[in-house]
Parts: sequence; C-alpha cells; structure tokens
Amino acid sequence: MLTAWSFIAFLSLFVLIGLSSLFYSSHHSKDYYLASNSVKPWLVGLSAVATNNSGYMFIGVIGYTYTVGLSAFWVMLGWISGDFIASHFVHRRLRAMTARNGEVSYIGVLSSWTGSAKPAYQRLAATICLLLLVAYAAAQLLAGSKALHVLFDWPIWAGAVSGAVLVLMYCLAGGIRASIWTDAAQSMVMISAMGLLLWVAVDGLGGAQATLSQLRDVPDYMNWFPEDLAFPGVMGAVLFALGWLFAGLSVVGQPHVMVRFMTLRDGADMNRARQWYYLWFTAFYLMATSVGLLSRLYLPEAGSFDAELALPTMAQQLLPPVLVGLILAGVFAATLSTADSLILSSSAALTHDLLPQNIEKPWLLKLSTFGITATALTWALLSAQSVFAMVVMAWSGLASAFVPLLLVLIFGGRPGQGVSITMSVVGIATALLWRYFDLHNMVYEGLPGILAGVAVYGASRIYRRGQPVPEASPE
Repeated sequence: MLTAWSFIAFLSLFVLIGLSSLFYSSHHSKDYYLASNSVKPWLVGLSAVATNNSGYMFIGVIGYTYTVGLSAFWVMLGWISGDFIASHFVHRRLRAMTARNGEVSYIGVLSSWTGSAKPAYQRLAATICLLLLVAYAAAQLLAGSKALHVLFDWPIWAGAVSGAVLVLMYCLAGGIRASIWTDAAQSMVMISAMGLLLWVAVDGLGGAQATLSQLRDVPDYMNWFPEDLAFPGVMGAVLFALGWLFAGLSVVGQPHVMVRFMTLRDGADMNRARQWYYLWFTAFYLMATSVGLLSRLYLPEAGSFDAELALPTMAQQLLPPVLVGLILAGVFAATLSTADSLILSSSAALTHDLLPQNIEKPWLLKLSTFGITATALTWALLSAQSVFAMVVMAWSGLASAFVPLLLVLIFGGRPGQGVSITMSVVGIATALLWRYFDLHNMVYEGLPGILAGVAVYGASRIYRRGQPVPEASPE
C-alpha cells in the first residue's frame, strides 16, 4: 500500500509540473509545437535525454540486457557514438533553418530547407511520420502499462488507458512545453533512482568483485558479442557494432527528439544543450545497462520471465516501498512525456504538413491530438509485439526515411522534389524489407536503409552529369 501511495504522490508531482505550463502558453501553433523558441539549454538537454530514452530505456534496454548479457554494452557504445557524430553536423544547422524558415515542424523544415517548397514531399513525409510515430507512441503506452501491471497487478489495458488520458492532459495544457518540463523533472529523479538501485544491487551481491564473479558463472552471459551473430568472428562483430552506430546516428531522423533542439531559445547555446544531453545520456545509459546485467542474478528464471518486467520487479525486491513508488512513477512519467512528444509531432505532421491548408486554430490542433492519441491507444491494446521491437521498428523506419535527405542537405546537396521523395521511399522500403526477411539479425536495418537513400541521391547526380547540357536559345 505504501508503494502505491508513493507512486501516486510522485506521479502527481510530475503531472502538476507539466500542467503548470498552461500558465505560460500563448495558445498559438508555434507555442504549442515549439514553445515559442524560448527553452533554455539545460532544459533542452535533459528533455532530449528523457525523450530519447523513456520506456525504451527502462523497459526495452534493461529487458534486452537481461536476455543477451554483456554484449548489450555494444548497443550503448554504438548508439551514443553515432548520436554524437550526427549531432556535430546536424543540430546547429537544424536550429538555424528553423529560425530562417519560420516552420513549426521537423518535416516543414526539411521540405523548405532549400528555400523552395516541396508540397508533395511534405505530404509523403507527413504520412510516414504519422504511421511510425503513432506506432512509437503505442510502444510508450505499452511500456508504462507494463510497469503498472507489476506494481498494481492491473491488466495491461488499464495502464495504457490511464497513460493515454494523462497524455491528453499534457497536450491540452501546454503542448511541448508541458512535455519538456516534465522530462526535465523525471530525468533528474530517474538518474538518481537508477544510481541508487545499482548501488543497492551490487551491495546485496557482496560488492563489485563478488558481483563480477557471479556474472561470469552465468553461461555465455559475459561474452563480448552475441552468440547468434549472422557471421562468425570479426566480421560479424564489426557488423553488429556498426549497425548500432547507425542506430545512434538515426536520432537525427526522429522528429520527437529533434524538435527539442528546435525549441532552443538561441542557436548559439547549442553546445551547452549538447553538453547536458551527452553527460546525462552516457551516465544514465551506463547505469541502466548495468542494472539490466544484475537483474539476471536477482531474477534467474530466464525461460519463463518476461524480461521487459526486470526493472520494476527488481526494484520491488531491493528497495523500500517509497523508493519503489518513486522509480515506477518516474518510469511511467517518462513513457508519458515521450508518448506526449510523439503525439505532438504526429499532430504537427497532420495539421501543418499533411493537410493542404495549415490548421492554426488551437481547438483544431487539440482535436487532432485527441484523435491521434486514441489511435495510438488502440494500437497499444491490439499489439502483440514487445516494446523493444516496436521502438526499433519505428526508429529505423523514421531514420531510413529522413536521415539520408537531412545528411545530403547538411553537406550542401540540393535534391529536387522527385529525388527527395525517391530517397525517402527507397530508404524506408529497404529497411522494412530488411526486417521482413529477418536480415536485421545480421545488422540493424537502419544501416542499409540510410545507405540506400543516400545512394539514390548519388545515382541522381551521376545521371544528371550524363545528360546533355541544353543549348542557350539565340537572342
């Protein structure tokens, strides 16, 4: 009972922080989707960390680490490295283009990057966004409901419905500002709680040396690379690590993450925002992966146990009820704030990018948000996939659709509308086919998807060079 009251108290605090943004809302589309470009660097950094991680980190990554063991650290190393490399080239330019073009959506910035409108590309990209972001939001609602299932023994549907209701409250209150404020609050709480859980877990196993000894006793658990690599030896290891490097690079194709950096009050503050982001991200990912490893020692029934319930189950075993409530409230709040930002990005894709005339009326913006939330909830209730699988599918699809074009634009390319459309279609089709034929077990599907999209642009350049130059008309 104490755990339940603690959960309710901490969750209420997170929700109130988000709802308080209502008093700062100016009730127009730029404020709803970009917080009027008024967000401070530290808030941008912490919010981007929370949005990037959320249910994927607390439920998916810990569950994945529980299953595969030490090789999960390559996921962390590749992801953060790829993310850092991409951010060096993309973040500042994206923020500058947001200010220059006056757009309120990620897709809007991409389609107007060169100064000329690409309406057909914008509508196609918005459709892709809607489908994949709604799937991603469904995964967040499912992640939160799993945490509540462990805590209260609620059926999965009850937690998903509760999450959807709270997401709507955030959206009706302050749009992305509500999401950012809640992100920052739960980010600070969760890194402290995860550190505490890690310390208690190691102490309970007899210290660091005793813990390592016990981990080595688990068969095949402390191997540096997975046993089921598609290619044996060095080649398989390199492809595995390279695939996750591209997964990290894929962050620049995620509208719900990149919009955080678009809200920054001044593009000159981007390095400060990135410092907050990477320090927090690295520390938190390292602790979460370590907790995932230790969970196998506390929950050894690997054959019958749902690995994605490892964190809440382990917290119940090791921590006092008040702290269990805190951790689960933080997990649930993280999934909600990410679901909120995903739904806001979906709403922007619908009202600003897909419809022939942009919708600016606040009540229509919020009505579209309501419809998208209902769709995500339905998807979550009907889905049979794991949180990890749903997130990776959506993540790789968005990356394959948008990263190739964004990279070409960043490095000075100027693809026309037809080439832009082909790049996105070929990129996402390659990623989906890669997964359909189970080739993602060999290498993360975002890698071939991104490379295929870039190859389309390269082929278009070669084709244009081979075309005859039209003769000048006589005067």
